[in-house]
Amino acid sequence: MTDLAKATVFITGATAGFGAATARRFAKDGARLILTGRRTERLDAIKAELKHVPVLTIPLDVRDKDAVFDAVADLPKEFAEISVLVNNAGLAQGLDPAYKAAIDDWDTMIDTNIRGLVYCTRAILAGMVARKRGHIINLGSVAGTYPYPGGSVYGGSKAFVEQFSLNLRNDLGGTNVRVTNIEPGMCETEFSVVRFKGDAGKAASVYAGMKPLSADDIAEQIHWVASLPEHVNINRLEIMPVAQSWAGFAVHRE
Repeated sequence: MTDLAKATVFITGATAGFGAATARRFAKDGARLILTGRRTERLDAIKAELKHVPVLTIPLDVRDKDAVFDAVADLPKEFAEISVLVNNAGLAQGLDPAYKAAIDDWDTMIDTNIRGLVYCTRAILAGMVARKRGHIINLGSVAGTYPYPGGSVYGGSKAFVEQFSLNLRNDLGGTNVRVTNIEPGMCETEFSVVRFKGDAGKAASVYAGMKPLSADDIAEQIHWVASLPEHVNINRLEIMPVAQSWAGFAVHRE
């Protein structure tokens, strides 16, 4: 198995949800953590919580290309050799049909879910290739495979993550660098609160009457794929709660 006690793990969107849970899970191994996010006070809080391991926090908006590349270039020596990149930063905004959706919401999803993930990957990947070791773990979604009403751009962005991950595997042949796309289904985090722009009641209704996944459930799977022997690569991992499955065809009837 890969010794994660010696790993340096770079996590985007580490201030809540999957990112924070993943930081806590890797901290159990004693891994060195680089935690990024836009909310400085939350970064400070998780650093204080995980004070038993080396933690570097970087306030960062992954949509800012120059800030991403500068942050990676300026890492202190003891954090510079990144073993695992967890591209977690991402979001959904709105659930209106495409002809009613706010174009600003589309821009935000494309800039975060696609551009931000690509920037972080490119900034870190060359170092992994030079060292002939590393693991890129992308957070996709079942929305990248199964369409649903109102999910056109969010689902499209996650379909990009899936295809980007698969193509990276081809580009990285012979480098020993692994790539995994984690594809969660319904999971109760801040995701729906963000999608509905702070409407907690509407967010809660998404999970009414069923047991969704938790952030810890996903963090455990992220940790698992990273902990496998270095010659083992999990290409895609689709995870749903038992209560969720894919829907049938939509049929409009007069």
